[in-house]
Amino acid sequence: MPQLPAPDYPAEVRTRLEADAREVIARYPGSRSALLPLLHLVQSEEGYVTRTGIRFCAEMLDLTPAEVTAVATFYTMYRRKPSGDYQVGVCTNTLCAVMGGDAIYEALQEHLRIAGGETTEDGKVTLEHIECNAACDYAPVVMVNWEFFDNQTPESARRLVDDLRAGRTVEPTRGAPLCTYKETARILAGFPDPRPGAVEATGGGGHASLIGLKLAKGEAAPGRLVSQRGAGQPADAPAGQYDRADAPGAAPPGHPSSHDAPRTTAASDPHHPAGPVGEEGE
Repeated sequence: MPQLPAPDYPAEVRTRLEADAREVIARYPGSRSALLPLLHLVQSEEGYVTRTGIRFCAEMLDLTPAEVTAVATFYTMYRRKPSGDYQVGVCTNTLCAVMGGDAIYEALQEHLRIAGGETTEDGKVTLEHIECNAACDYAPVVMVNWEFFDNQTPESARRLVDDLRAGRTVEPTRGAPLCTYKETARILAGFPDPRPGAVEATGGGGHASLIGLKLAKGEAAPGRLVSQRGAGQPADAPAGQYDRADAPGAAPPGHPSSHDAPRTTAASDPHHPAGPVGEEGE
């Protein structure tokens, strides 16, 4: 059975979106390059990319609906069905997973009583797992509408979604203030965030992300050399005790890991020192 044509937006909505779309298209030398931001634009209207939104993008860019659909279904940042005001994504890639991401994801499914990809009955939260967002130094990471919540635990993640559902103010660990998914989509379309102080709050990478750059520039002291991991540790010491910042041999506060400092094999592992390198041919 043939599919019915997609309905159009109401006249006033269409007029507003056309003005925004022309502004976006004018930024590119070729109109087709504006497809990704236009998809964000239509997503900001209804919270997901509808058939009406696909038709609108196709008409504005002189594309076929099939061409627009092919792009909209390729990228995970475009929704294809109604979802919540807050997209809560838990990173379950390797490092976040082993640091507790899988446990957080399971805890939120149980706490919210929804499966991955589903939305709570109040329409507030959609839960999903996400791919790596280049924040491994803050693992495990949860993202809400693409804003970072670092170093999470099942307990902190449960408090986070409870606050979102209750309408309480939630502050990301870093980056811009949190806003709804529709508002986020409009910002991703390329329109400025109108909220006071939002631009200034975007900031940059945190200390853990920037330490390598600071070391390269000589702006931070290298970590001091320590003995082999675990050397001298009491046999009955709890697991992980000597991973704390105040543990014997740990790097001073604010310094990178001592294992980041260049050193010879012998210094790295005093129990298995490297012998001298012989002359060629010996």
